[in-house]
Formats: sequence, structure tokens, C-alpha cells
Amino acid sequence: MSALTSYVARQFGGAGDPAEEAAWGTRAATERTGGAPNEPLAERVGFFTDTSICIGCKACEVACKEWNRNPEDGYGLTGHSYDNTGELGSDTWRHVAFVEQSGERIAAARKSGRKLVDLGMPSVRRAESTETPSGAVGVQPESSLDVDVFALASSPEGLTPTAGSDVPDFRWLMSSDVCKHCTHAGCLDNCPTGAIFRSEFGTVVIQADVCNGCGYCVGGCPFGVVERREKDAVINHGNAQKCTLCYDRLTEGQTPACAQTCPTTSIKFGPLSEMTRLAEERVAELHARGMTEARLYGAGSDDGVGGTGSVFLLLDDPEVYGLPPDPVAPSRHLASSYKRMLAAAGGMAAAAAIAFVGGGV
Repeated sequence: MSALTSYVARQFGGAGDPAEEAAWGTRAATERTGGAPNEPLAERVGFFTDTSICIGCKACEVACKEWNRNPEDGYGLTGHSYDNTGELGSDTWRHVAFVEQSGERIAAARKSGRKLVDLGMPSVRRAESTETPSGAVGVQPESSLDVDVFALASSPEGLTPTAGSDVPDFRWLMSSDVCKHCTHAGCLDNCPTGAIFRSEFGTVVIQADVCNGCGYCVGGCPFGVVERREKDAVINHGNAQKCTLCYDRLTEGQTPACAQTCPTTSIKFGPLSEMTRLAEERVAELHARGMTEARLYGAGSDDGVGGTGSVFLLLDDPEVYGLPPDPVAPSRHLASSYKRMLAAAGGMAAAAAIAFVGGGV
């Protein structure tokens, strides 16, 4: 299928099937990743960013810039704590946010986090064995006793929280933001030149040498990640830029630069299914300690982008971190929009015909 045909198909059909586009779980995917015929087939990879252990060192920002040869952003502070990059952009593919919070805001975050218990958050079972059967997150053998750790953690007679769960007077929330590599990527759906493609790893990558700088992808991203680089830039000037999840490193079997350099393992990398499992287990652990503000972002497949390739563990509402609470790729509504447009055009044509016939009589 040509780039033009693929573009038109996505525009009229809404978001396509990413698994089919990337050939996940097929022999072709294995061959494209350099695997032998009998090796496991390629699968989608992604990030798990645990903000609860981020120390704000910005090592990920530096590693990203050095590996991708991205220009520096200047060294002046923005006035928002120790943040000097401000937000993701064409030159900043990893951004560490510093959010200062008072004790009142921390208590409010924990209260809102407890409400998520009713939304299908995972539970664990009490048992001496630490083995977890395949496919079950934090679940012990069937002979054990069911325990809802979230209910216990939030009740006075439940688990004893650790010292870290006491509400402090002040804290910093630090989070390393990055492109979400959406399942249904609005930037990919909007690109008319084929410059944006979905790789065999399930990542969304922009080819700077194919991009014409039209900017359609900028408006298609519900996270505000994609940005065009200034035309006076040294490299890739005028082109759309964003994180590639180090596609060049992945093809060589290496870990993305940011995850490789993170000193606290706040940024984890691996198969997306494994990252999601680790994220769910981490949320259960923090809730059991009394930190009920912990919640996941981007881990569900039923949101407006079909889930993301970058899963985050947050300690407050997404808006606090500058993330949209309900992101929706514009392309998800294209099919219904075209139907309404055709219905409206048909109605106008019928009204004109009736007026013409009526006027002639």
C-alpha cells in the first residue's frame, strides 16, 4: 500500500490496527528485528516510569540530548522550581517536571487515589509463597486468603503504613515525561507524507528526511508532544521532532539511552506487557503501604488513544503533571465525523431540491 493510499484509508477509517501495521507477532516482524526463524517473534516494547522513585537528577534529559544530538534549551530557570526545560518539544524529548506540593494537596491526592479502588484496581492475596501464577498480577496460590490491600490500607484497623506514607508538610513530585507512543497515534494518522511510521517494536517514529514540516502531526497529538524545530536549527530544521524511543538503539538490541542512564531505575524499559504488569504490582505495593495517591496513567486500552507505550505511575491527578486526564486522538472521531458531514450534505441537497420543486409549482 502506497503512502497516499495508507493516509487516505486512515483518514476515512479513523485509527487503523497498529498490530497489523507493525506486524507484531508475525514472522516478518522477527526478520525485521534480525531474529533467527526459530527465535521468539517481535513484540511491542515500551517504558514504565515510576515517578515515586524519581529524584529529578535530569540524567535522562542529558542522555537523550547527547545520543540524539538535540540542541540545548538554555540554562535559565523557568521559575517553576528547578525546571529549566519547561515542557517537551522539538529539542527536548525527555522533560523532568518538578511540582511542589503542600501537605493539604498531598492529603487531597490520597483521598482521590482511594476512590480509584472502586475502578477495578488489582488486589493481592495473603500467603507465605511469593510465586505468582502466569497472567495474574500480584495474586498468590488459590489456597490463600483473599485480601483487598487497598481497603486495608485506607482503613484505621488495616495495614500499618510505613513511615514514608505519613503526610508530610511539603514534597516535590518529580516526573520524567516522554512521548507516549500511542496505540492509536494521532500524529501518525495525520501525516500526509509517510514521514511517521510505526516500527516493528510498536513505537512511533518520525523520519526527519521525509518530513516536509507541514505540522499536521502537531495538532494531531493530544499530549502536545510533537513540535517543529526552528528553521535556523543546525540539524533537522523546520521538521517535526519527538522521541523515537531510540529506534536506532533498539535495532541493535540496546536499551534506550534514558532508561540506560537512570540511576534509580525510575525509567524501566522492556516488553510493554511486562512493563504494565510491573506498574500494577508497584501500585498495589504503594497502596499497601498507605500511599493511596498512587495511580497508573496510560496503562488501559479503553481510553481515547487505545493505551500508550509509555506507562506512568503518578502520585496525583494527571493534570498536576501537565498531562491530559482523558486524551483522545482526533482521528478516533473521523469516521463518525464523515458520516455526519455526508448526512448534513444530503439534508441540504434534499432541502434545495424541495425548495426548487416547490418554487417551480
